[in-house]
Amino acid sequence: MNTLRNSLLLALAVVPVVVTVPIRAQTPVPAAPAAAPAKFGSTVFIWDKLVAKPNNVGFRREVVDLPTPTLEKFESHITTLNPGVFSHPPHHHPQEEFILLKEGTIDVNINGKHQRAGEGSMFFFAANDTHNMQNVGDTPATYLVFNLTTAATKSAPAEGAAVAALPGKLASSVFDWEKFTFVPNKTGGRREIVNSPTVTVANFEGHITTLNPGEAPHAAHRHPDEELVVVKEGLMEATINGVSQRGGPGSIFFYASNDEHGMRNVGTTSATYYVFRIVTELTPKAVEAK
Repeated sequence: MNTLRNSLLLALAVVPVVVTVPIRAQTPVPAAPAAAPAKFGSTVFIWDKLVAKPNNVGFRREVVDLPTPTLEKFESHITTLNPGVFSHPPHHHPQEEFILLKEGTIDVNINGKHQRAGEGSMFFFAANDTHNMQNVGDTPATYLVFNLTTAATKSAPAEGAAVAALPGKLASSVFDWEKFTFVPNKTGGRREIVNSPTVTVANFEGHITTLNPGEAPHAAHRHPDEELVVVKEGLMEATINGVSQRGGPGSIFFYASNDEHGMRNVGTTSATYYVFRIVTELTPKAVEAK
């Protein structure tokens, strides 16, 4: 009897004791918001330092894809199209785009209408207008592409700028180099391109400056609107906040809002460059001198 009793006590002693502990639901830790990309400041892009990567139409050089102080996004790249090749099928997008043809001959399609243009010409595609391009020359065609995204881009007419026909807004256009009028001045000369609001930009102004050797267009200065300069020919020196860099044909100088900048022709021949000044709803007001 005692043996049986001892066996039962031993069995009970080794039975595990289960303790129930209430488990509290874990509160998920919210993911940290993605950091906004840094704003793109004044920069010089030297043509010879831009890397050309082959693709199915020719080559592509990446330049930049970032916000600036006055643009939600500023995207730029450079495309080289092989002869006979299209840039892409006809497409459209809300951000407005302008293109400078560095070399070659291009057929430009805007909403089904075609126009041929050569070296030095500029193409502007208003918001949501359908467009594409084809190299119709015997040699590669190279062009610089600039896409502008602003707060107004979100409300661009989905049917396209041409259909919406908003009064006073720049329409999609081809600006043919051969039709620009050269007006001489004391430092060289100037060609006007455009000066107008667009569907998504408060004002878009463009002109072409030619400088004689050693000349500067003006003293170093600053202004609230952002400025883009593209060298067509010659050797230009850009000075930004006291730092200088030189660039030849195809080089791009970007001057962010209110950064001090100046330029000078440092070559032995005349230099020609495009200038575009962009005003958006984020462009600060000019400070009046006291």
